Amino acid sequence: MTPARLALASTTLAAYIVTIPAANWLVTEFGAQPVGFGQTAPAGVYMAGLALVLRDLAREAAGRAAVLAAIAAGTLLSYLLADEQLATASAIAFATAELLDFAVYEPLRRRGLATALAASNAAGAGADSLLFLWLAFGSLSFLPGQLLGKAWMTALALAVLAGIRAARRSRAGVTA
Repeated sequence: MTPARLALASTTLAAYIVTIPAANWLVTEFGAQPVGFGQTAPAGVYMAGLALVLRDLAREAAGRAAVLAAIAAGTLLSYLLADEQLATASAIAFATAELLDFAVYEPLRRRGLATALAASNAAGAGADSLLFLWLAFGSLSFLPGQLLGKAWMTALALAVLAGIRAARRSRAGVTA
């Protein structure tokens, strides 16, 4: 692995691992926040959505084994750094959603990064939202907002990837 690739892999993995403790902190500090279209969600929703995106990008940069280790690390941090109910809900939801994201992403990756990212994030977001909301709050009332907030992060990631791809094509002199 080149030094640049190692730096990218390390940075992506570190960012991924801290997203869930950051999400838990946001929920604890800021409660529910508007996410658009009249919906609200626990404030950590964007970090949870970012985790799904970063997991896929970390897989590209660091490989499967590193991502599985990062899922374990993120789950442990999630459990250790929040109050018991939030920690348990977060750890279970995080581990389940990230492993589901991984399972969907891997076979779809051959069809393209955008396809794999969109499908795996949809699966992971659904699982994470259902499990977290039910276990943390005993209610699914925030489900539409949770899904919307995570969809914003996936859409943002796809837009960034499209921009990177377009820039690479432009530098290479290739037209769409």
